[in-house]
Amino acid sequence: MPFEKVQSEKLASAVVRQIELLILRGILRPGERLPAERELAEMMGVSRPSLREALGELQADGLLVSRPGAGVFVAEVLGSAFSPALVRLFSTHEEALFDSISFRRDMEALAAERAARYGSDTDLAVIQTALDKLEAAGPKTAADRDADFHMAILEASHNVMLLHMMRSMFDLLAAGVFYNREAVFARDSTRGALMHQHRAINAAIQARDPSAARAAVQAHLDYAMEAIRDIRQAEANEAVARQRLRHDAG
Repeated sequence: MPFEKVQSEKLASAVVRQIELLILRGILRPGERLPAERELAEMMGVSRPSLREALGELQADGLLVSRPGAGVFVAEVLGSAFSPALVRLFSTHEEALFDSISFRRDMEALAAERAARYGSDTDLAVIQTALDKLEAAGPKTAADRDADFHMAILEASHNVMLLHMMRSMFDLLAAGVFYNREAVFARDSTRGALMHQHRAINAAIQARDPSAARAAVQAHLDYAMEAIRDIRQAEANEAVARQRLRHDAG
């Protein structure tokens, strides 16, 4: 856990500011559980009363939430990024699907460029680990490991606005609002190409080549858009064929 000893100001205020920064920078993620009170107080070098005061202030501000018997968690601070009505529109209009991929292409290309330029050695190691886990993933878990890889790049961009905006986007992707991501990774015809593209993105970032990292992400999401178009067309063709069979049988 990335907690540090606090300095000589009011202890509770120092704790508040440190946890706020960890949330802002995406190091503490929505839904993540904080260490137990005794452990966290020791990690930060403060008394438990000072820690409780700080945690209470953060809960009052809506950044943390206490769950009886479970602990203290980072609040789901991105839950209201899109209204339920807008999410329903996203899920029922294909225009939103391809606009979402175009948006990701622009934002993630920027993130990859920044990660190659500004990412620390630790950031790049995290990206490499995320790729290794994606390489080892089966069809059922590949979509989740893919999201972890892309989020590691976003975190390494060191731009908090970009990070939180895109984390909200990935929440919608995980919920299947735009399309079934698992279906993309389940296709033998696309899985190998996607993995090759992920390796190219990682290689450019590890080489600290911002231009190549940007181009690799753009090529990856251009391919993903075409793959999804192909899947949608195949689904439409299958629906027509089923309808004809029902008609012939009737």
